[in-house]
Amino acid sequence: MKMKQITNKEYEEFQKYKEDKLYGRVLTPDGLRLICAAENYNPEAIGKCMLEALAKIDNK
Repeated sequence: MKMKQITNKEYEEFQKYKEDKLYGRVLTPDGLRLICAAENYNPEAIGKCMLEALAKIDNK
């Protein structure tokens, strides 16, 4: 059986994913449920929360 080859870019993306996962920067289904519940399932409040989190990430 032949092993699948991945590109250097795919490998770099996987390494970044592993680092993000290690430091808790990956949104899981449970994390999303928590955010939605915290915002009382209000789509506007959820969107605002996500945009504020994105702004904090982009400013780093």
